[in-house]
Amino acid sequence: MVVKTRDYIRIPPTKLNKSLEEAALEEFKAKYEGALISLETDRRENISNTGIAIAVLNIDVNPVGILIAGDGASYHRAEADILVYIPFINEIVEGEVVSVTRSGLYINLGVIDGFIHINQVSDERVAFDPARGSLVLEESRRHVERGDVVRARIYATGLMPGKGIRIHMTMRQPGLGKLAWIEETRE
Repeated sequence: MVVKTRDYIRIPPTKLNKSLEEAALEEFKAKYEGALISLETDRRENISNTGIAIAVLNIDVNPVGILIAGDGASYHRAEADILVYIPFINEIVEGEVVSVTRSGLYINLGVIDGFIHINQVSDERVAFDPARGSLVLEESRRHVERGDVVRARIYATGLMPGKGIRIHMTMRQPGLGKLAWIEETRE
């Protein structure tokens, strides 16, 4: 989703040798990219009201700035379009397993890691194998380890104090799981 954001941006004296647009874009990127963004959304929809700013796409800067005595910087009103990732309930995602723990899997979704609890990996009983650093499905002897690519469904999102957005996912549905398993069932 692309959102429009208005803010006053501080252009430090070290950047006064650049064009106003270039300096303002750099400062906007430093301030917003990777930050949590709170949005106004309709609560009846399955969309979170919090997302992660991925990129500042463009900026429009008022050339008339404000100067504050003793600061040395200029402050300009700016408006920018920001690309924001907003995870939503029931979204199907694919990502690489970046960590396997006793409690489950951490999956890289590109801009953030999601979590799949060990009970949400499969309908089979799942155990942690510390020797391999993987999760093993006890009946089929299949395993999930770091580097595997999986498909999962988001079933909950929330804010964790000091950690940002937490995304909970499941692989316990048809068409979900380790991509190699899904390909096996198609053949």
